[in-house]
Amino acid sequence: MQAETIRIPLSNGLSLTADIAGPRGAPTVVLGHGGGQTRHSWDKCEQQLAGAGYFAINYDLRGHGDSDWSPDGDYGIETRAHDLIAVAGQGRKPVALVGASLGGITALVAASLGFDVAALVLVDIVPKMSPIGVAKIRSFMMAHGDGFASHEEAADAISEYYPDRPRPKDLSGLSKNLRLGEDGRYRWHWDQRMMTDTRADPRHMLELLDAAEWTDRVPTLLVRGMKSDIVTDDGVADLRRRVPALEIADIRGAGHMVAGDRNDEFNAAVIEFLARVMPAA
Repeated sequence: MQAETIRIPLSNGLSLTADIAGPRGAPTVVLGHGGGQTRHSWDKCEQQLAGAGYFAINYDLRGHGDSDWSPDGDYGIETRAHDLIAVAGQGRKPVALVGASLGGITALVAASLGFDVAALVLVDIVPKMSPIGVAKIRSFMMAHGDGFASHEEAADAISEYYPDRPRPKDLSGLSKNLRLGEDGRYRWHWDQRMMTDTRADPRHMLELLDAAEWTDRVPTLLVRGMKSDIVTDDGVADLRRRVPALEIADIRGAGHMVAGDRNDEFNAAVIEFLARVMPAA
């Protein structure tokens, strides 16, 4: 099923890029990628959701990929949540939110601000994250500010950060995550200012969650990579305390990038959950 690329206007004159697939009018599933990624990390998942009868919206978060960057460097979690609500408005209710890492935080905040969500899928993210794992990710994302001379250099950097994932022989996929600067060097396709925006402080997310009303009524699935350095048993217990009816799908052999590590298993777990709690038909 061929996806259609659209631009979604925001109230401040900016716009976000998204791919849509599946029957319009069907229950909507919005896919939000992790920090430093683009919507293309969800391409296969989007197609399988559309094939299962859902209307899938797969978007580039603000400051990522083909979406606009904030001119004032505003990448606060509430700003992102309002972006997500605007994206979800392209479909019809009921709406499920599927978010990985930063996309999952954004989904949690949107629900906590009162967005009417029918189901929530958190991909290797919990409110109480491992400080060591967060520091590792931040270190990687803030490194290589001067860019790379080639795709090969970028692939080497990824392999050093994530040695458990086999280095791909075909590096053409990296072109979706890199942009070529006027100086002839490749840089990650996201705005590095988001790393220093204090409005993105996750502690505010905890305050919103503590006051939220959705946690005892919205079906919620945590898809956890069993080799994750972000989600610990303590973090899972904390989320279960906040969301009593939490379901968990453990994906063995997967790290924080669950969908990339075990894509078919991940997609199957998400579609099975949604088919039960928000059927497409």
